[in-house]
Amino acid sequence: QFCEKPRFGGAFCVSCDGMTRALFLCGKARMRSPTAADLVAGWGIEADFAGLSADAEERVSAEQLQWAHLIFVMEKRQTKRLQGLFPGQLRGKKLVVLNIPDKFRYGDPALIALLTTRLRPFLASPLASDGPSG
Repeated sequence: QFCEKPRFGGAFCVSCDGMTRALFLCGKARMRSPTAADLVAGWGIEADFAGLSADAEERVSAEQLQWAHLIFVMEKRQTKRLQGLFPGQLRGKKLVVLNIPDKFRYGDPALIALLTTRLRPFLASPLASDGPSG
């Protein structure tokens, strides 16, 4: 069920069906954003990922932006790039900069630990008190 106006409860956002939809963006959608999407999918969050570069594995689309309640970019400069690619598409969306540098491989335990820490304020994690498990 698609919900035009998601409800925000504190930092969390849920759709009419009770699911949070998070979109993770990085440059090429090869390392950071797929790791983030896979991580939060394990928390019961609907997640997708894409890249902002012309040569991204999966380039971000207007449909993905419409679908998402929360949009996470890895670096501050990606916010400006996203706004330039999709002017007007971000109205009413919560956009979060995670400040995660492009130095990690997909699934890197250090990346997972950093993502877990940075995402806790925005997404409910069943692991929030226990930390990530392997």
